[in-house]
Amino acid sequence: MALPTLTSRPKRILSTRSKPTSGRLARFYPYFLIAPAAILTVVFLVYPVGSVFYFSLQHSNVTQPWKDGFAGLENFIALGSDPLFWRSLSFTAQWVVVEVGLQFVFGLALALLINKTFIGRGIARALVFSPWAVSGILTTTIWILIYNPSTGIGRYLADIGIGEYGTSFLAGDTTFWAVVLAEMWKGIPFFAILILADLQSVSLELYESADVDGAGKIRQFTSITWPHIRQAVIIATLLRAVWEFNNVDLLYTLTGGGPASSTTTLPLYVAQTAIHDRDFGYGSALTVVAFVILTFFSLIYLRVTKSKGDDK
Repeated sequence: MALPTLTSRPKRILSTRSKPTSGRLARFYPYFLIAPAAILTVVFLVYPVGSVFYFSLQHSNVTQPWKDGFAGLENFIALGSDPLFWRSLSFTAQWVVVEVGLQFVFGLALALLINKTFIGRGIARALVFSPWAVSGILTTTIWILIYNPSTGIGRYLADIGIGEYGTSFLAGDTTFWAVVLAEMWKGIPFFAILILADLQSVSLELYESADVDGAGKIRQFTSITWPHIRQAVIIATLLRAVWEFNNVDLLYTLTGGGPASSTTTLPLYVAQTAIHDRDFGYGSALTVVAFVILTFFSLIYLRVTKSKGDDK
């Protein structure tokens, strides 16, 4: 008996999977993708930081080229007997603590206020956030006009019997608080923006339940509001502390570090040493000290705040 013949063969199922890339290309392909970002990081971050550390160990002064060469730790040793360095470091600490503390307090109060529902809330929020959109140089220009002895606020205060005509707020005992007020005007909206963003994520049902349970406003803030905004406060405080530590434009434009170097921060002293005096070696040593201080306190701050968060 003859076997039936197959008139058609089963079709071969073709794989839709693409052909694998060659081994070497597949191995280096991820590095090709991250190469542009890595190159930019090296050019704009690693190289400048490395150059600062290198020049901190050198004598590099344009006005005294005959002294150029390897200095070892001489620049760092000279810091110990530099009274302007210690004065600028002390003022920097005072500046950061006062500025960040006041900006946080007023920023928190402002965020709680504009989080309420009232007529014109959108306009109020725009006005609150507008100083943050103003550039640093424009901010200083505004406050220079405000503090102008002839046409600024001092004249109008003298008109109503407060103070004398021609009084300058950027000279004498009022200098510190004058520059603090100018920087607060720009820094408070930053706290308000971040805190308000977290406040809007808090459910109103939590506050309603707290009211039913008889919790007062203070208890509601500590038990409901603060846990929700705590992370935003940590981020805002750390960022503002770093930015205020590195503040140069406002102080340089308003006071130039004066009078008598009383408003000279460490970064401003670095700028004066490296740019004005052309002493790149000593200026780099000052920069390394500032870098170490910022890194040290940032790590401590993050460690402490993380520990408190874990305890809760």
